[in-house]
Amino acid sequence: MKVTAIISKELIEEAMELSKADTITETLKVALVSYIRSQKVKQIGAAIVSEPFEFKYSAQELRDLNRR
Repeated sequence: MKVTAIISKELIEEAMELSKADTITETLKVALVSYIRSQKVKQIGAAIVSEPFEFKYSAQELRDLNRR
């Protein structure tokens, strides 16, 4: 997809430097992937806070199951 965006030169230069990307397109791809991942981690964290994991087995029971 082709997109036109107005982004400051300084922001692009800093993003290119931090991402080690050679092109603006590559830099934006790295930035978007990174942003999407961080948002998914936040969503997972919020889901865990609202509904914590419940463990069915104790540590000893898991050890015993793994040794069978």
